[in-house]
Amino acid sequence: MTTSTSTTSIGGRAGGGRTIDTTDASTLAKVRRSRAGTAVTDAAKHALRAYGTATASHRKPPELIVIGAKRGGTTSLWRYLAEHPGVLPTFPKAEKIKGTYFFDEEWHRGERWYRSHFPTDRVRAAAARTLGYEPIAFEASPYYLFHPHAPARARQVVPDALVVALLRDPVERAFSHYKERRNHTEPLPFAEALAAEEGRTAGEEDRMLADPSVVSFAHRHQTYVAQGRYAPMLERWFAAFPSDQLLVAAAEDFYADPQAFCDQITDRVGLPRRDLGSPEPFNSEPSADMDPEVRAQLRASLDDDIAAVEDLLGRPMPWGG
Repeated sequence: MTTSTSTTSIGGRAGGGRTIDTTDASTLAKVRRSRAGTAVTDAAKHALRAYGTATASHRKPPELIVIGAKRGGTTSLWRYLAEHPGVLPTFPKAEKIKGTYFFDEEWHRGERWYRSHFPTDRVRAAAARTLGYEPIAFEASPYYLFHPHAPARARQVVPDALVVALLRDPVERAFSHYKERRNHTEPLPFAEALAAEEGRTAGEEDRMLADPSVVSFAHRHQTYVAQGRYAPMLERWFAAFPSDQLLVAAAEDFYADPQAFCDQITDRVGLPRRDLGSPEPFNSEPSADMDPEVRAQLRASLDDDIAAVEDLLGRPMPWGG
């Protein structure tokens, strides 16, 4: 597809009182004609995002954000919720965007860019007429839970949103996180990666706190143990949002009864319940091949952190002592 992306200004009149450049209109038409899920070119993606940003004043922020934990079940939860007729897809629909990563690594793009990912007021109104109730929008970005700036940023942009966190057994989470990175950029065996974590990530969070523009590869990708020390990150979120706007659950409880947890969420955001049928987990990574000695050492190093989570939440976790 040959499409110019140099022009993002608003041109001829379009439906609904909005104006869009004729190049954008052509691109939108071509994407609508493509089959759902078909990849679009970089030029088309650029044009669509420019259109979404230009119409950001007609797009509300989401009513729900899923913040993590990484490798904690967020993909499965996103899939189950996205199938609800009252949950509107992110824009553009064909890209099937799970999360925007706005409150962590894309903050510099600005709130209009963030809003560009969500449905317009017109789309919401049309869906409400069809459904007979108000729909919602949401995203799931699993680095939000751990990122030190994400809670305050989210409070600024989506102060009324329901915030959902899934906490997986931190031992299992660490190994699953490692196996995901091993497929991409992690050259070390698991035990060596754990031993290297402190040195690799030393000072990274302090650097991020001192300069909010810092994006740290090590902080996001090489924190196999640190991203399972949930209590400090939960405390930041509880400081930013009222407790009745945070829903925190163990991933193991979610997987044991996904219907019950999804019902909790839909009840909280005002949607009717939807039968999930017999859902299968997505993006799961079994951990049976973890070395037993490494597992025992990792468990021992995380026992105090698990106790801190239980104290904070006021309830036992299924992976607690």
